[in-house]
Amino acid sequence: VQLQASGGGLVQAGGSLRVSCAVSGFTSDYYTIGWFRQAPGKEREGVSCIRPADGSTFYTDSIQGRFTISSDNGNNVVYLEVNDLKPEDTAVYYCALTADGVLRLESYGMDYWGKGTLVTVSS
Repeated sequence: VQLQASGGGLVQAGGSLRVSCAVSGFTSDYYTIGWFRQAPGKEREGVSCIRPADGSTFYTDSIQGRFTISSDNGNNVVYLEVNDLKPEDTAVYYCALTADGVLRLESYGMDYWGKGTLVTVSS
């Protein structure tokens, strides 16, 4: 199983960005993809997750309203669109997969991880 995150970059505060997670090698259509982020000097935190099989989503309270998670099931890609970016959104953004399809944002519950993509928000 491979997860490839991409789409990070340098953005000005107030701007928008969409990061992508390409999933390959997982044989079932029933799974959950979670987006996590880790800011410099901070612990990794869960941001949002989606179960592509039925489109169910979950967001952590701190970002709800600015972030939108979606999936392109035909291409096995999950997106996280981030609007009204703030300097405190600066972090490495990771995607991860849990094979049981549970909507969760606990790092220990994820089975596979991709390498992250860096999002830097300038003030």
